[in-house]
Amino acid sequence: MEYSLPSYLDYSTTTLLSSLIILAAAYLTFRQFRHRRPPIFLLDFACFKPPQNYRVPYAAFAEHARFIVGEEIASFLVRVLEKSGLGEETALPVGAHYIEPSPRPTMSGSRDEAELVIFSAIDDLLKKTGVDPLDIGVLVINSNSFYPVPSLTSMVVNRYKLRSDIRSYSLASMGCSSGPISIGLARDLLIANPNKGLALVVSTEIITSPSWYQGKLRSMLIPNCLFRLGGAAILLSASPSHRPRSKYQLIHVIRTHLASDDRAYRCLWMEEDDAGHLGISLSKQVVDVASKALELHFATLCPLVLPLSEKLRYLSFLLQRSNKKSVSPAPTFVPEFRRAFDHFCLHAGGKAVVDGLQKVLELRDEEVEATRMSLHRFGNTSSSSVWYGLGYTEAKGRVRKGDRIWQLGLGGGFKCNSAVWRCIRDVDAKEGGGAWADCVHRYPVCC
Repeated sequence: MEYSLPSYLDYSTTTLLSSLIILAAAYLTFRQFRHRRPPIFLLDFACFKPPQNYRVPYAAFAEHARFIVGEEIASFLVRVLEKSGLGEETALPVGAHYIEPSPRPTMSGSRDEAELVIFSAIDDLLKKTGVDPLDIGVLVINSNSFYPVPSLTSMVVNRYKLRSDIRSYSLASMGCSSGPISIGLARDLLIANPNKGLALVVSTEIITSPSWYQGKLRSMLIPNCLFRLGGAAILLSASPSHRPRSKYQLIHVIRTHLASDDRAYRCLWMEEDDAGHLGISLSKQVVDVASKALELHFATLCPLVLPLSEKLRYLSFLLQRSNKKSVSPAPTFVPEFRRAFDHFCLHAGGKAVVDGLQKVLELRDEEVEATRMSLHRFGNTSSSSVWYGLGYTEAKGRVRKGDRIWQLGLGGGFKCNSAVWRCIRDVDAKEGGGAWADCVHRYPVCC
């Protein structure tokens, strides 16, 4: 015999369950909006374009190297340069152009380089946006190995006569992945100080001193072949009134730091050689460390950005890997990142770095085009390389409303950091020209 609930009870139960579901959904929605951060908008950005007389063609680099380090080591450096992915138009600061008696990586030269790069990028940005410098209430500058007194932020405050209550921070020694760190700090400062107006972020690497190695140790000379003049200035706002004129909205900043691991901590190390020359040494374990950093980074990034189908694949991978009884090793999980992002702006650390990232992320050639072309035209510009990549994508007229952009940086510490953006309006190719305006028509090239 079958029993059924009275119709009125069945109706009441259904109504109650429906009400509970609605209330639960309303509560979760309320919590989400209550704890939701206000949106951060990117009004615009500008990348530094080096003057033509700062160019270092291969022939000039080889000639200088022969005078400074001798024929044998110079031949080695030229081979490194030819395989680096850099083109003939990359630039070095004035101090690196001297031959006799040696390059001049002085404090004065470093200041000159900092003023040239930072002021040029900020001038271009203020011209593009029409912003009054007095509207800037937050200033963040990241420069890896140059940290003068007064600070770089004080240098900018002095030049543009910024307001006295500005919140300013100079970030040093944070590596090539420090761009997203600066963006995250500026975001937090805007949220904590809603009346501060705009935030100006500058990402650069001043390579005159102490980054320019003057010794003869091959492993420490490699950065001299890769790092070049570069920098970017970015303008952010937390005000909804700036949304109509903004290009992008910041969605996520994700940071992974492996310094608790001794191998990771020492794989990029500033030290003196036997002759007392200061430089950066690269450990042979840097590739393994970078792979580990990416794996841990994905564990945080993937749940935030991947569509449901990819999240289920990732969950299956984690369950399989955690099954200790499994005889066969769990396969390596590589998400289909193209289902989460439309444009990829990766760290342009060198051809080997870009090749490695393309392989790990399983990206097509066209998806790493912006990164390779940035490396070819401007070289390794450290933390600002992801902005040259975005500038290239804009200059090609490829950025449309709703597109998702992933900026990924790797650097000393060891750190892996990401910034995820969403385009909130179509970006015209002419509007995004900037440093690429007079040369983007020549790209892409084979490199």
